[in-house]
Amino acid sequence: MKLLAIADSDSYLKWAAALLRGLPAGYEHRLVVVRSPIAPSREQRAAAVSGSGQDVPPVLSGRALRALLRSYDPDAVLLASTGPVVRVLSEYVCRDRRRILLTGLPGISVPASPKAWRFRSSCDLFIVHSTREVAEFTEIAAGLGIPGRVVKATLPFLAGAPADDDGERDRVVFATQAKVPVLREERERILFALAGLAAARPDLRVVVKLRARAHEEQTHREFLHYETLWGELDVDRSLLTFDAGPMHAQLAHAAGFVTVSSTAALEAIAAGVPVNVLSDFGVSAEMINLVFEDSGVLGTLGDLAQGTFRAPDPAWRAANYFHPAAENDWVRRLEELACTELPPVVLHSPSRWGRARAGLRVELPPVAYRRLVKARNALRGTRSSTTPSSF
Repeated sequence: MKLLAIADSDSYLKWAAALLRGLPAGYEHRLVVVRSPIAPSREQRAAAVSGSGQDVPPVLSGRALRALLRSYDPDAVLLASTGPVVRVLSEYVCRDRRRILLTGLPGISVPASPKAWRFRSSCDLFIVHSTREVAEFTEIAAGLGIPGRVVKATLPFLAGAPADDDGERDRVVFATQAKVPVLREERERILFALAGLAAARPDLRVVVKLRARAHEEQTHREFLHYETLWGELDVDRSLLTFDAGPMHAQLAHAAGFVTVSSTAALEAIAAGVPVNVLSDFGVSAEMINLVFEDSGVLGTLGDLAQGTFRAPDPAWRAANYFHPAAENDWVRRLEELACTELPPVVLHSPSRWGRARAGLRVELPPVAYRRLVKARNALRGTRSSTTPSSF
């Protein structure tokens, strides 16, 4: 079977690359990035396939992607992309013939989102990573009348991630999250707590593990980048180290791991590293850390200052991402679909502008796309200011 994976951003690219590495023998596969305003840099693309033997994925325009679909002619396509782009790519992929469509989410997906399913309603298989996520997304699909099936795979970053007992455990790693916390002062509190730990424990190297450098694009725009904030604070610059390399390289030497919300917390657990998921700013869907409720790893900035980290509750582990590999069924379901007649593709229908905007994301060069969106927003603002409100 030939499988083509199409990513549109750094997080999805890393996920797709890792998922492809876990395919059994007999699969031919390729990985590409579709051009968009959030396409990863060459450094990010190289890091995503580091150590896998895969070539650095190319970035293709919409036209080039359609040409590849015709020339490579895959049997199945993994749409490893943000929701609106999945909808656009579904039309590209099935324009000349019906192919198996797979999609998924690259990290923690609790609570399950109906919006995420609607944008992916064209797909035959929706890959998630825990028993809890399968149950929640299956219930949503039934309620929305979506025919696609929710399937399970071990989160690729967790597969084959044993503790490294040979490395010196000489650092504390803080994994950033682009979206939360929202407020500048909250992020500054984290940086000051990390700096305080570094000053109190000169035997430890305190590392801020970035998702991307300030000039690089991410799946979610980060308006208050930690490295930029650190440069603006009146502190000893030598206390913290900032790194955007592979997470596994940091975890191999970590004595403790801290985050507000990050899939990397699961990587740390898999690697046997004690964890502190900060609860100072709330535990909720908005903070993207609700899944860690009752996990046993929630902590505070005060715990961080004292260097306190925890191991997760075994029952929580079993329900959340650390299920037996025998429960993974995504490859089996894919092979079953290869032997069946596929139904017509069902496409989610957002607003007319929503459909057009998603299409333009992959058709226009990023600079042209941003100018168009900015011009439209300016025009809408002008109209709003001259149109009477109605209730």
